[in-house]
Amino acid sequence: MTTAQMEKAKASRGEIVGVIRRVAAENGRAYAWQYGLAALFLLVIAGTTAFTAWIMRDVIDEIFYRQRADLIALISLAILASFALRGIATYGQAVILAKIGNNLVARYQRRIFDHLMKLGMDFFSAQRSSQLVAQINQNVGGVRDLLNITVTSIARDAVSLVALVGVMVYQDPVLSMIAFLIGPPLVLLVGHLMRRLRRLNREAILVNSRLFGAVQEAVQGVAIVKAFTMEDQLSKRMDALVSDVEARSNKIARVSERLSPISETLAGVVVATVIAYAGYRSTMGAQPPGAVFSFITALLLAYDPARRLARTQVGLERALVNARMIYEILDTEPRQEDTPDAGALKVGKGDIRFEAVSFSYGPDMPVLHEVSFTAAGGKTTAIVGASGAGKSTLIALLQRFYDVDGGRIEIDGQDIAHVTKRSLRQSIAYVSQHPYLFEGTIADNIRYGRAGATDDEIRLAAEQAFADEFIRQQPDGYDTPVGESGASLSGGQRQRISIARALVRKAPILLLDEATSALDNESEARVQAALSTVMQGRTTIVIAHRLSTVVSADHIVVLDQGRLVEQGTHADLMADPNSVYARFHNLHDEAGLGLVDDTGETKKEEPQRASAAAGSLR
Repeated sequence: MTTAQMEKAKASRGEIVGVIRRVAAENGRAYAWQYGLAALFLLVIAGTTAFTAWIMRDVIDEIFYRQRADLIALISLAILASFALRGIATYGQAVILAKIGNNLVARYQRRIFDHLMKLGMDFFSAQRSSQLVAQINQNVGGVRDLLNITVTSIARDAVSLVALVGVMVYQDPVLSMIAFLIGPPLVLLVGHLMRRLRRLNREAILVNSRLFGAVQEAVQGVAIVKAFTMEDQLSKRMDALVSDVEARSNKIARVSERLSPISETLAGVVVATVIAYAGYRSTMGAQPPGAVFSFITALLLAYDPARRLARTQVGLERALVNARMIYEILDTEPRQEDTPDAGALKVGKGDIRFEAVSFSYGPDMPVLHEVSFTAAGGKTTAIVGASGAGKSTLIALLQRFYDVDGGRIEIDGQDIAHVTKRSLRQSIAYVSQHPYLFEGTIADNIRYGRAGATDDEIRLAAEQAFADEFIRQQPDGYDTPVGESGASLSGGQRQRISIARALVRKAPILLLDEATSALDNESEARVQAALSTVMQGRTTIVIAHRLSTVVSADHIVVLDQGRLVEQGTHADLMADPNSVYARFHNLHDEAGLGLVDDTGETKKEEPQRASAAAGSLR
């Protein structure tokens, strides 16, 4: 082995020890007595195994060679007791380690989820959610395996091997030296295999996560798959991923199992040599065969723990890769920690002020450029602009999904960078343009707006969002399961439930990001009427692809390519026929996009022209 290889092997062992120490430090105290009891059972297994080899000398010499009939019952009962004790100990340690392992997995699943909830939107923007979930599911067992492999290899296999080697040396030191010849070649072989397995295991985990992620995406997007007849394309993609997974799994199997034929051959050489030498010495020297039989029994029994110990590092390498990838997630620091001086947000009037706010999603992705405006407390402020102007980004920054690159955002004079995120978000009710429902009932999804909401408050919010009627028509009413991501409901129904969820929150600030985009004209008109009532007395910021809400807003902010170009009331902005807002308004007016005229009546919509113009505000 070269110096570089020795250094790499040393670093590998150090890394394994380091991860084991970390896992033990985090969990050792919680499971100390369980692991202690499991270790005791494992020691019993090791002791009874060594006893089986040791007593073979008396079985051969006293019963068969010297024909001591008086010892038959005693020796037989001792062997029976040894096997029964080993069976009980084997059962006990297996159950205890399984319970510990299951609890460890559950503990890390909770810990990972809690940590993920603390991470900012920047982390999830850089991750494919389906692959992240698949990767966590694959790797979470690595922590359990690290501890279980370590305990069993030390308390059972290592102790068993030491005890059996002690029996061998006691019975015949010379034959023991011959048996030890198997050690050095096995150590070199294991070291070589470990270096290859580490890289292969990590690659296999990543490929498997891509496979599971692709399956999840295909299932979630099955409507698009069928609508665009994508079945053949996705099947080819899946076939390539499955073939890659299969090839890597086969390669891992070939590399990890190379230990078996070589170790078996080496063991065969040693056992054959021992038997030949012992047989020759016994026949030529006329010695009682008991010691030789005891030695051979100990040798054969020692082979199994020696083989398991040789393969221990194989299992440790696999568990190490899994555990390390889990810790990569747990060690990811949230970028949006609350500042040391952060206090709870106190909302009074509810004035929201954007002061020279700049933001970019990356070095070459600027979105906002020194945007400044004020959303007056208790009033409605509408944000208008073309697609990519930065409207939704303003909403995200106000909720501190991201932190501003420059400038500041204040609520009643309080810089939101210096208040706790929890208190900030508890003061905001948010309706996204993409309604998302969680697994559970309709009532559960509305109650997510405020955990303490009563059934009457949930029904009232549903009525205000014009969702009560269709909810009561469901098979189980408010207790009807919504299915995965609300799959059992239409887009408009999902949006109305998400609006009800925002209404039940009773927050002083209301954010509507194209909240009625998924509704038909009649439903939109009814929800807009409900929102008009709910918005009274609340600071409301509205982004809408239709201008019916914008027209009646107290203040209108117009964005163009991340810059604020105009602001004012509808009348003020329409006074200049060349303004950006007037151009948007006229386009929508010509298309008939449900604008409200001076009499308050809704104009007739022309669907074909409306759809052509609708994109101008998105």
